Amino acid sequence: MPRSPLFPRAAVLGAACLLALVTAAPTAGAAPAFGPLPPHNPYTGPQGTATMHGDTGSSDATPLPGPGTGALTSRRVALQSACPTVLVGSDGYPVALCTPILGQVPTVHLLDPGTGASLAELTIAKGSLLGGVYAYLDDQDQLVAVDGDRTLLRIAHRRTASGGWELYVARSLSLRQAVPDGDAVTGLSPDWQGRVWFATGGGVVGTADDRTGAVHALSLPEGERVDNSISTAPAGAAVATTHATYLLTAAEDGTPGVAWRRPYDRGPARKPGQLSRGTGSTPTFFGPRTGTDYVTVVDNAAPTENLLVYRTDTGAQVCSVPVLKAGGSGSENSPIGTGSSVFVASTYGYPYPALPDDAGTSSPASADFKGGLSRVDVRADESGCDLKWDNTVRSSAVPRLSTADGLIHTIVRTPVVPFTNTTSILDSFSYAEIDPTTGRTVRTRYLGTSSLFDTLQMVGSIAPGGVIYQGTVTGVVRIANG
Repeated sequence: MPRSPLFPRAAVLGAACLLALVTAAPTAGAAPAFGPLPPHNPYTGPQGTATMHGDTGSSDATPLPGPGTGALTSRRVALQSACPTVLVGSDGYPVALCTPILGQVPTVHLLDPGTGASLAELTIAKGSLLGGVYAYLDDQDQLVAVDGDRTLLRIAHRRTASGGWELYVARSLSLRQAVPDGDAVTGLSPDWQGRVWFATGGGVVGTADDRTGAVHALSLPEGERVDNSISTAPAGAAVATTHATYLLTAAEDGTPGVAWRRPYDRGPARKPGQLSRGTGSTPTFFGPRTGTDYVTVVDNAAPTENLLVYRTDTGAQVCSVPVLKAGGSGSENSPIGTGSSVFVASTYGYPYPALPDDAGTSSPASADFKGGLSRVDVRADESGCDLKWDNTVRSSAVPRLSTADGLIHTIVRTPVVPFTNTTSILDSFSYAEIDPTTGRTVRTRYLGTSSLFDTLQMVGSIAPGGVIYQGTVTGVVRIANG
C-alpha cells in the first residue's frame, strides 16, 4: 500500500487505555547505518517527502530524522476525511490528498506547517474507491495526481491578494486516449526524463508528457490488474500486477515496453486484511550499491507469504524468503527497502471499513489482526537472503525507516480487550519507534482512542524538524517534540 479504503466506520469515542500513556525512552547510542537510498529523482520534490513512499523508488525510507528523544506531543487535525497521502514540499508546506467521509470527492488540502490546520482546499473529480490515492510532489512543489475524469493534474499553491492561500490547477493533460472508459489510474511516478508513468486498475501502463501532450500506453496481459502504485528508477518503471512483477522501459518517444516479467504465487484467494488477490506491494527499489540494485515485492502464497527479491537489471530472482511467520502472513503494504535490508509489515486480518467492488471474498472470511514485522537481508554475494528477525508488532500504518536516526517509525493498534488480537472501534492508537537491528519497540506515545484515530494502514510522512504527519480515517495527526 497502502490502498486504504477511503471512508471509516462510525466513530465512537471510548475510554483510553492508561497503559498506552507510558512512554519509554529510546535506546541511547549511535544510529545503525542503513542506506543508500534510491537516487533523488530531479522531477520530484525533496527526498523522503515527495511521494507516499518517500521517493520514486518507493523505499519507505527517509534521510530525515523523526521527533528525537524529547517529550512528544500530538494534535489531531479533523478534516472529516480519510487522508492517505500527506507530502511536504521544499517550502515546508504539507499537502494532503484526502477523501471526505460524506460524498467521497477527493480533496486537496494545503496544511499549516506549525499546526497542521487546513489553509486551503480544492476538490477534484471523483473516480473509483482506490483511484486518486497516489500522487507526488514535483520539483515545483506541485501535487501531481490523476482525477476521476482521467486527467493528469498539477496542483499548485500560492498566496492570495488578501494574504491567504489558494490551491489551483497549474497544468492538465487528458489521458482518455489511453485509459478506457470505466478504468482508473491507480499509480503514477515520474521518470528521469520528466515523463509521468501511470498504471490503471485494468492493466494499462503508459507514459504522459504534459509539456508536449504526448501519451503512450501498453496493455498488459488480459486479466492482470494493477491495484497498487508504481515505482521508478533510472532503469525504468516497476509495476506489480495481480499476477506478476514487471520492469518497463520507454523508447525515446515515450512508448513503453516490457524489459522483464516475473510471475509470482498469487495464492488461492484474497486474504483478510488485503484489498485484492495478489501482492499488496508497491514494488520497492533498494540496494547496497546504487540504491536501486534490486526490486522487491511480497507474494500472496498461502499460508505463508514470501518476500521476493529480483535484480533490477535482469529480473533474475535473488531469493524467495517466507516472512511474517510470527503473526499473520499477509501484507497490503509496500516493504521498506534500504541498503541490503528489507522490512515487511503484516496487515493480515486488519479490519477495513470498505473494500473495492471487485475485491472478492477472502479466505478465511475473517481473522484476528495479530500484526507482525519481518526483516530480511540480502547476502553480499547474492547467493540468497536471510530472515533476521520476525515479531508481532501490531503496526496499523505503513512503517517508515529514518536513515538519520536509525529507527522505524509507525503507529500501533492496541486492543480494548487486553491480551487479545481482536479489534474494535474502541481500540487505542500509539506512535511507536522500533529498533531495526533487533525489531524491539523502544518508545511509544499514546495518540488517542476510537476509530477517529484509526490509521487504516496509511503512511506517515516525516517532515523537516522531526514532525510526523500521519493520515487517519478522519484527518491527520501531527506528532512533534514539545
